[in-house]
Amino acid sequence: MTQTTLDLLPQGPAAMAQADPVSRVAFQIGWDHAQHALMPPPELLLAGSPVAQGWMAGRAVLGRRTLGAPRPVRLWLQLRTQAWRAGLGFDLAQVTPQTLAQLPADRCPVLRQPLGGAASTPLAAVVERLNPQAGYCAGNLVTMSLAAAQARCGLDLPALVRRARQAEICGQDVAGLPAAAWWRLAALGAMAQGPAALPFHFAARLPLAALPPQGVQVQHPAQALQAAVTQLFLRPGWAARARALAALLPAHSLRHDFHLFVGAMAPRVLEAGQDPATLRPALEDAWLNERVQRRWQHFLLALGEAACTHLLETAGAAGLLLAAEPAPTGPGRRSAQPGALPAVNPACPPAGQAPGPGPSACRTARGRLQSPAPAGRTPPRRTRPYAQPC
Repeated sequence: MTQTTLDLLPQGPAAMAQADPVSRVAFQIGWDHAQHALMPPPELLLAGSPVAQGWMAGRAVLGRRTLGAPRPVRLWLQLRTQAWRAGLGFDLAQVTPQTLAQLPADRCPVLRQPLGGAASTPLAAVVERLNPQAGYCAGNLVTMSLAAAQARCGLDLPALVRRARQAEICGQDVAGLPAAAWWRLAALGAMAQGPAALPFHFAARLPLAALPPQGVQVQHPAQALQAAVTQLFLRPGWAARARALAALLPAHSLRHDFHLFVGAMAPRVLEAGQDPATLRPALEDAWLNERVQRRWQHFLLALGEAACTHLLETAGAAGLLLAAEPAPTGPGRRSAQPGALPAVNPACPPAGQAPGPGPSACRTARGRLQSPAPAGRTPPRRTRPYAQPC
């Protein structure tokens, strides 16, 4: 029988374990393309490319025994290829085709227009990283329009704030976007910035012009409290919940300041009604009101960073905040409720780091690594399948 020898890596496939991590990642990307009967980008199929080697090896081994390639799988492979070419980390344990399928892709959170059309049109849906310094991981990905992604390209958070203030002062669009859209881009970008990268006083003065989309996890306690308080108004009975949250504050002056903030927000909530299609945008636009923003800054700066974190913990334990569910990792998992405050996200892989843990380890709802049960032993049954409020 005649056999064909494939010229793969310099020492052959047996040396894959000794190859550098970048080549192993590229080889696996090519293999996965072949597994789903897809062709990698033509420029990656040059002779000697590890992507081409993995693709050729996959075609030779798998033959016609391939899997389907729905849109989430194609997007998953596209993002992995982008991450490899840019030298960014990609967490395979968190970012799967199933999790990408759960990202909302019906309306741009920046332009507030329906997504769709060809790949090069302004309203085409693209998946972007909120924190450009971090890799591809759960909580750092959001679906937005191509026009919004191109507008924020190369801009850090202070630059986005400057663009928003410039558009406010001149009253005209800046780089094709109005001031409200720039504030929404700044709010989304700040959600992926932790306390180490974002000072507390800066986060306290940033308007929450965009609530956290599904799958986005807020990192900074100031913005997390801001989102949690805003989400109190998304359900009936928000007045009683606001009074209960104020009762947890340690001082009478803080309770007074918080009630003044609620009084500034209440007229806009009553005007929007209880329809989620109008209430959620109205709450986001309310943060661009000067009185609402001034009342919030006065309350939060008087509260302080340590008390802000403590208030989040006590309010979550008291059940005053919307419960956060873990990101779904399979077709049988329930998706998070719209508007739910996301859980704290584990650290994203930085640029140049190999992907996260493989199938031998899984992540719990709080982001800790959990080893699989030993062979022959049944893992303990979980009585509560979803994460409880922290």
